[in-house]
Amino acid sequence: MTLAQTSPRRTFPIRPASFDGFVRRQGTELVDGSGSILLLRGVGLGNWMLPEGYMWKFGDGAASPREIEALFVGLAGPEAAAGFWRRFREEFITERDIAEIAAAGFDHVRLPINARIIQDRSGAPIEAGYRLIDRLIEWCREHRLRVLLDLHGAPGGQTGTNIDDSPNNKPELFMVKEYRERTIEVWQELARRYRDETVVLGYDLLNEPIPNEWQYRFQDELVDLYKDLTRSIREIDQNHLIMYEGSHWATNWALFTEVWDENSALQFHKYWSPADEASIAAFLETRERLRLPIYMGEGGEHNPEWLYAAFRLYESHGIGWNLWPWKKIDTRTSPVSVVPPAGWDDVIAAIDGDLVDAAVAQRVLDDLVDAIAIDRCERRDDVLTAVLADRPAVIPAWGYGFRGAGESYEASGSSSVPGLRAADAVALRFAHDGEHPANPFEFRPGTPFAPDELIVADLEPGEWLEFEVSDETVAADYTAIGPAGNAVPALVDRTARGLRVMAVAPLALAGLVREDSGHPLVALAGHGQG
Repeated sequence: MTLAQTSPRRTFPIRPASFDGFVRRQGTELVDGSGSILLLRGVGLGNWMLPEGYMWKFGDGAASPREIEALFVGLAGPEAAAGFWRRFREEFITERDIAEIAAAGFDHVRLPINARIIQDRSGAPIEAGYRLIDRLIEWCREHRLRVLLDLHGAPGGQTGTNIDDSPNNKPELFMVKEYRERTIEVWQELARRYRDETVVLGYDLLNEPIPNEWQYRFQDELVDLYKDLTRSIREIDQNHLIMYEGSHWATNWALFTEVWDENSALQFHKYWSPADEASIAAFLETRERLRLPIYMGEGGEHNPEWLYAAFRLYESHGIGWNLWPWKKIDTRTSPVSVVPPAGWDDVIAAIDGDLVDAAVAQRVLDDLVDAIAIDRCERRDDVLTAVLADRPAVIPAWGYGFRGAGESYEASGSSSVPGLRAADAVALRFAHDGEHPANPFEFRPGTPFAPDELIVADLEPGEWLEFEVSDETVAADYTAIGPAGNAVPALVDRTARGLRVMAVAPLALAGLVREDSGHPLVALAGHGQG
């Protein structure tokens, strides 16, 4: 069903931003202009100013913006392709998207920017690109959302992969002096334009710099660039928060040994890994050592069970977050899914050389632009309910709270699942005998866990687990289930923080399922065929 057709519509408590002053650091917290502490909840506008192939259902050969652009030129010709991109940028994110984001309970958006959209090869600003940013800021002002500016694709590329539009699949930002100079110029221009704009939350200097082997080769160069970017920005703008990401997909924080700017924060990303304190321990340690705020700037791309647990982990530790991304083609892992037009499979096949008539290709691209309008998209409310913990459709047993014994659980035993919540006295185990994956939390396209990945908690009578949810979540709506999808002998009661599941007989708890959600019990028990 489309957004316009879905009934009844889910509603969420809104979190309107205040633009009275700038977001700033106060110790290890972020605060607004009045000094109120912020626990950010946002969503990323990926694919708009920097397309990524997987968001189009493309694979190798059309993974980066340059490759996607080349594909469309080859299919429809340069004039039609240029027209497509003009329409795409007008329609992919509109004011209606921003209104929906605000209504969904988010308080900010993270805007991934491709430098090639706002800066030409000479280093001069491209006004058409800046008009997109200006328009977004005005929409966000109207709908009370902040905007985090994220340089997702720096000149030359900071990652050497498809996600940054690097021209030669190398992080040439750190190899070619011109690219370094142009990156500094990009941030100087952004600072000049937005230094007085309180809708802008802050400046996210580089997305996921130097992954893989590059994290070791160019760490010193990254630190030097961060320092130079900071000095260049502060010559123009003394007000906005600056965010620094770690290397290797923003997960390696070895470079953060000192505070580079008093009004700054550190950012990590998290995908496809256990949702427990050990998985973020290095980030928590750095927060305490440097006394800087930390922020989970990109995460998601999983099923509702993992999303629920991971985003509770962040909030339990006072970490604001940003879900990635808002909208993709034919997805179960974003809040909004574009329905691909007829003929889209032919466009995908063209990556491997299948022939498509140019007129047919142009029609399909035109139809796609029509399809990306939010009123024609499908909504994935289970993604929203999971990340917001607001009447979530499904809650996994291993996603109980992160506040320790007596607060989040009262149980005995220990986890036998390698790498998952080993410090807690809760008897977690795989539900089924046999071999199990080393990492049961690898990427899933929104589908439930496979039989060999399903994890349960063994509870004795009187033992309990607490699951943190919104005030609007009602205990009577939930059933505690076991690994076969059957109800188990447990009481589900409301607490101040959430739902408490207490065993009245020995049981293996797979999780909680909301009875009116339309989410079948096989979400945990039938292991999601398809």
